[in-house]
Amino acid sequence: MANILIVDDDPDIVELIRFYLLRDGFKVVDASNGKEAIERMERSKFDLIVLDIMMPQMDGWDFCRYLKGDFLEMPVLMVTAKGETEHKLKGFNLGADDYLVKPFDPIELVARVKLLLKRYRIQTSMKVHVGNVMLDKNRYEAVVDNLQFSIPLREFDLLYKLASFPGQIFTRNDLIVQVWGADFEGDDRTVDVHIKRIRDRFTELDCAFTIETKRGLGYKLEVQG
Repeated sequence: MANILIVDDDPDIVELIRFYLLRDGFKVVDASNGKEAIERMERSKFDLIVLDIMMPQMDGWDFCRYLKGDFLEMPVLMVTAKGETEHKLKGFNLGADDYLVKPFDPIELVARVKLLLKRYRIQTSMKVHVGNVMLDKNRYEAVVDNLQFSIPLREFDLLYKLASFPGQIFTRNDLIVQVWGADFEGDDRTVDVHIKRIRDRFTELDCAFTIETKRGLGYKLEVQG
């Protein structure tokens, strides 16, 4: 079962989260601030972090910055009293994957933990199946009905991102940051061009997925059937 690290300086919140995670079979370790959390991570491997923002010594913002250095692929669920939009955006920009505002339903927290773990297992497996297509990130190849072919790097990364989260809408800016990087100097029309190329490439192969344009929002991939 997954090993979860809770980082929060409120012992009552820690105990509440611990109780419900243990009840669902997770292993749980806690730390009262970012520095303690780093010490825990030096001794043990964790699959997900439940993280508060306002803590002494090292707060959640600085801890997220630390994670982005060596632990980029570790999912982070922020649990905090700060519910303003700017705080949520700051958390996401620093690498948080989901956000839950106190007071929260602990059953919902467990459900979000399970969903994040499922998503990250898909990503770290380096292979994603959508309909009759298998995307192999180790080889940067697609396999469609036993036909193997390579895809240009950016097109592959873009399709892999959408295919890893079917049904989820990504804004053009989300895709720019996650595929091209935050320092990309082009505009979001680049995403539109690559989406068109992907559509053209796979339409001819009669693949069981579509990339839908959500006007004013962005794109999402839907599996057919």
